[in-house]
Amino acid sequence: MRLFRPLACLLAFTSLASCTSVAATALRPDPVAEEPFVIAANPLAAQAGIAVLKRGGSAVDAAIAVQAMLSLVEPQSSGIGGGSFMIYFDAAGGKLTTYDGREVAPAQATSTMFLDETAKPLSFATAVLSGRATGVPGAVKMLSAAHAEHGKLPWASLFGDAERAAREGFIVSPRLERMIHGSQPENTAPDVQAYFRQGPNGALLNAGERLRNPDYAAFLKRLASDGPNALYAGSTGAKIVARTRAAPLGGSMTMADLANYRPIKREALCRPYRVYLLCVPPPPASGVGLIQLMLLLERTDIAARGPGDPQAWFLFAEASRLMYADRDQFVGDPAFVKVPVEGLLDPAYIASRRRLIGRAAGPVPHAGEPELAPLMSTDSTLEPTGTSHFIIRDVAGNVVSMTTTVESIFGSGRMVDGFFLNNEMTDFAFSPRDAQGRLAANAVAPGKKPRSSMAPAILLKDGRFAGAIGSAGGNSILAFVAKSLVAAVDWKMPMQQAIAQPNLVARGANFQGEINKFSPQVLDGMRQRGIDLKPGQGEDSGVHGVLIRDGKIDGGFDPRREGVVLTLPPSGQRPGRRRR
Repeated sequence: MRLFRPLACLLAFTSLASCTSVAATALRPDPVAEEPFVIAANPLAAQAGIAVLKRGGSAVDAAIAVQAMLSLVEPQSSGIGGGSFMIYFDAAGGKLTTYDGREVAPAQATSTMFLDETAKPLSFATAVLSGRATGVPGAVKMLSAAHAEHGKLPWASLFGDAERAAREGFIVSPRLERMIHGSQPENTAPDVQAYFRQGPNGALLNAGERLRNPDYAAFLKRLASDGPNALYAGSTGAKIVARTRAAPLGGSMTMADLANYRPIKREALCRPYRVYLLCVPPPPASGVGLIQLMLLLERTDIAARGPGDPQAWFLFAEASRLMYADRDQFVGDPAFVKVPVEGLLDPAYIASRRRLIGRAAGPVPHAGEPELAPLMSTDSTLEPTGTSHFIIRDVAGNVVSMTTTVESIFGSGRMVDGFFLNNEMTDFAFSPRDAQGRLAANAVAPGKKPRSSMAPAILLKDGRFAGAIGSAGGNSILAFVAKSLVAAVDWKMPMQQAIAQPNLVARGANFQGEINKFSPQVLDGMRQRGIDLKPGQGEDSGVHGVLIRDGKIDGGFDPRREGVVLTLPPSGQRPGRRRR
């Protein structure tokens, strides 16, 4: 094992046979088995994935092991109490598939559930700690559905490493320590306090101390033996319902909501970018926003510039603002609102939006008028910077690119059987209508999926797997991924160096970035162009990416977190190890 830390086909899984990839005709299988790898946000999770691959498991098998471990060692970001999007490349069939495991609103949810008695939106701190914050979790059923189609090893054999780590304990990492001692609203939640006060004399745990989770170990044993019903029915399901219905502001989830959850298999959304075909999940994920941003930049001269040129960052910022204006207004659950995907990506529309980029940053841009766009209100939903992304390739060349989340730090702060429940309902617009009475595309509705900024991507070249990328970071995910693609593809940087480039997130009137990572000359050049960069929330990225260059793996992890790139050498070769 080598270590380099260096439109939508809206079908339930009961009727999947007719859902084929939009790019399927352009793909052909790669006849050569490729070197397997796992890129994940925590070494223990990546090692769990590699262990599955070493036993002959598939990329989906390894994804299950990775998610089970992340739920334990990175509970601030993702877990089995949350949801996810996966894009899957089948090397033998040459096809792409997306699996939508996004949470859904309970059947008794209402559009005004995040308004107070005066019809004003609740504060985020109030909403996130409420029982109303949790949507019906989707990650486990999504992984089960993908496993039924692409798994090689038995489901019951995929949880051993996570179960053992939960029972015996694992060492708290510096990043987890920072979250445990953080000032987020969830840190005040009784379940969060109780779980992390395992230090001497009941003190909050610090880095280097051991954290045990026997409740999660016991649950994983049941999940392994009973399958998804261990979460969606029985005692755990009943605990989820009871925990979400408890005060303050109890929710409306029922056992029927859990039983009725169905993941959705959708067509991948693909468009050419440079020499690649960039493929992402369609709405309610925000892959359409990522593609739009890359197409806006493609016909500028950003590729001829570089990270030391303030004009490059100006172009990136202004294109980002245009994309976010469209994304915020039009993207929602396609089962409830018409999302003008084709209009947003129409070359003529892209060109018209690009022409709005002037010589200096102007006023806050408004959403455009893509073809067949409905009249909707603008939505500026707050979406915290939780979430995790991982990429896996198995020995057969199949690839998983998966973004997964419990939303905010430790989700809603409520715990059941050793895992945190999500707060994905706060991804909906708190106000269902604007002052003019126009409905928000992302308004709450029973059975609806909240809009997600997640955008796991796979890149193809000449019909073969050529790369994958994705990130954590809430609303900033799209900027984080796009910056890394620009640096890796346009500026031809190694992926590790590309991901490490400074983050800049421009949305509406806000220009936020890693000020200390930009040179004074670049900052001054951006100020001359109307961009006065400020530090802000949207800087804690978690990008993981890989490009196949000259037949070699160019993988990278986000140095802002604790990720690793692990590769599995061909059988018979001595494993090598290289640390950061």
